[in-house]
Amino acid sequence: MSHGTRLRIRGGAVHDPANGIDGAVQDVCIEDGRIVASLPEDAPVLDARGMVVMPGGVDIHSHIASSSCNHTRRLLPEERVPAPAPAGLAHGRSGTMASVPSTFTTGYRYAGLGYTTVFDAAVAPIMARHTHHELDDTPCIDAGFYALMGNDEYLLGLVDRGERARARDYMAWLLGSVGGYAVKIVNPGGVEAWKTPQRNLTGLDQALGSSRVTPRAILETLADGANAIGLPHPVHIHCNNLGVPGNAKTTLESMQALEGRRAHFTHLQFHCYGEGGGWRSAARELIAHVNAHPETSVDVGQVMFGPAVTITADGPVGQMLYGASGRKWVNVDVELETGCGIVPITYKDKAAVAALQWAIGLELFLLADDPWRTVLTTDHPNGASFLAYPQIIELLMSRARRDEALGKVNQKLLAGSALLDGLAREYTLNEIAIVTRAGPARLLGLAHKGHLGVGADADITLYDRHEHIAQMFSAPRYVFKRGELIVEEAQLRRAPAGRRLYLRPGFDEAVLPGVRRHFEQWGTMRFDHLGVRDLPGAPLGVG
Repeated sequence: MSHGTRLRIRGGAVHDPANGIDGAVQDVCIEDGRIVASLPEDAPVLDARGMVVMPGGVDIHSHIASSSCNHTRRLLPEERVPAPAPAGLAHGRSGTMASVPSTFTTGYRYAGLGYTTVFDAAVAPIMARHTHHELDDTPCIDAGFYALMGNDEYLLGLVDRGERARARDYMAWLLGSVGGYAVKIVNPGGVEAWKTPQRNLTGLDQALGSSRVTPRAILETLADGANAIGLPHPVHIHCNNLGVPGNAKTTLESMQALEGRRAHFTHLQFHCYGEGGGWRSAARELIAHVNAHPETSVDVGQVMFGPAVTITADGPVGQMLYGASGRKWVNVDVELETGCGIVPITYKDKAAVAALQWAIGLELFLLADDPWRTVLTTDHPNGASFLAYPQIIELLMSRARRDEALGKVNQKLLAGSALLDGLAREYTLNEIAIVTRAGPARLLGLAHKGHLGVGADADITLYDRHEHIAQMFSAPRYVFKRGELIVEEAQLRRAPAGRRLYLRPGFDEAVLPGVRRHFEQWGTMRFDHLGVRDLPGAPLGVG
């Protein structure tokens, strides 16, 4: 089937929850890369009878193009194996099918799942140029990244002095300067403490050294700043105490600190361990808060069994995992801005903690009242590869499959688990379309993504119905990227370049002299070299 500027996709069951369409059999019309209301009768037709039609998938939180990914590829040379080009792709390149695939393999595999938009969730501003180069080399997906700010030394100085207006202008300048899309907070203040004898911040009101900087002050300053700037996506928060028993208390306090403010809490599963002297699920308590606060959104960070790699800007967590596992470890101190820890890990179904993590993620999905604010992620590659998404979808849609899997895992820590008590809920196809497409697009403020209404990007995925849900979602029949057919009969046919998604917010330039002095006094990179100019396309709007 050749690509043309016009196409009518006829007779498929359309799942477009953003426009209130739940399985209706109707046509979807494409012209010049966009969805249009109608086409002339003589327009080319794709017969989609018996197929499920959804918008292209949107991944709100992944790790695909940061310098940390490159460190991971170097850390795991044993995973590097030749990966032939996907069948049918004449201009493919070698790559890997490892925990962190090469750039082009990443683009191929996301397209092969029907995903067309992806965000890297943690990029140090000083490393942004590297990320843009990697995204330039990642085909098939539109992509952007979140800029790390929760341990930025200059910003923490503004927090210490209570200069919130100046902090807002600095945030806007920094985000626009490096071509980022949203503000990312990781272990607020804790990574900066890790570079000192203090080592970490474990309480929301614990001060950083002798300053007035606390995790609470960082969260409030950055959340208010992002909302005042009018960023389409609110602050994207990785809370303090990730992976530690009892950390649900800190997570809940962080959510309560930002009540009434738009905020997104990421990979919630890793922050969902209850108090009581050991490991237990606190999914009920945390998702109850999310359910009651419409300004709060989350993604899950589902753990799946098998090999993974922890890639985190949370230096203390990297060190903790290295100490616990004894496996090889990469530690990076990113000057003035953040840290980084990388440790290979394997989640085993017979390991009690891994089984609990797997169960908690499913509990969060199944107890969430509003799928529009609960996004499917694995925190690729931390909880599992993004290639596990079809298996997760099957667990959500089939209680029988879920109960079968539950019966095989270690039960030691599952006492009191909502999953073990029995959760009958089964996601519908429309709910899957929400948590993988419409919901993340709305939370990201991407008006042209995640839906099939007039004017939307013609990013469309067609699935054959199949009794095995995971198989259905693993191999889409057709995938269109901006109206171009890139997957046909479950084979990748074309690998077009994606678009860059970034912002250039306005700011008061009076903030810049102080920033310049800071770089000149303390930084090894010159102030004038930080900015990333000449990015492809145009920045998206703000506010």
